Amino acid sequence: MTDAGTRRLVVVRHGETLDNAAGVWQGLKDTELSPVGLAQAEKAAPTIAAYEPEMVVASDLARARVTAERVGEAAGMPVRLDPRLREIDVGEWQGVTTAEVRNRDPDLLRAMGRGEDVRRGRTGETVADLAARVRAALDDVISVLSPGRVAVVVCHGVAARAGVASLVGLDQMQAQQVFWGLDNCHWAVLAEASLVSGASVPPRWRIDAWNVGV
Repeated sequence: MTDAGTRRLVVVRHGETLDNAAGVWQGLKDTELSPVGLAQAEKAAPTIAAYEPEMVVASDLARARVTAERVGEAAGMPVRLDPRLREIDVGEWQGVTTAEVRNRDPDLLRAMGRGEDVRRGRTGETVADLAARVRAALDDVISVLSPGRVAVVVCHGVAARAGVASLVGLDQMQAQQVFWGLDNCHWAVLAEASLVSGASVPPRWRIDAWNVGV
């Protein structure tokens, strides 16, 4: 049941980068938005701002930060940066094309395809690692979010999916199979849901919308 006191999260993926367009694994690489990505952010910002957020929080990587700044400008508020919202660390795959990764580490990719949570690029993070840090960031946002208000969180494709899955209690590998990821400058809407009205239990969250765009 939804009421006037329901809190919401709008979890946004950044606009396109040149590396996105070229099929390059970015991870923690601090790439800028491409001209297309900047146009996407400017087009999406008024629609996201129409949720009337109480706060806008973003990964400190440039592609997410600039996307969030466009939203903040449209909503008339500053952006708070949180490095815990960065994309998954892809280790030795950072800056490498998907074709090169297939040639270099076919066994690792096959393990990922089987649903094994291996370290990306041998030296990077697992999805479990990523989910833990993104969830901690989301919990901090939720802890200061007022009843009935909205927080906008701007991050990255895998980070967004992992954080959302953790918040709603969905297995990460199931989330990968079901949702895959958000498109550039698309978002998910989550709503707080209590199974028992007025019960003093930890808040539960549900996905109201996935991969929404302009």
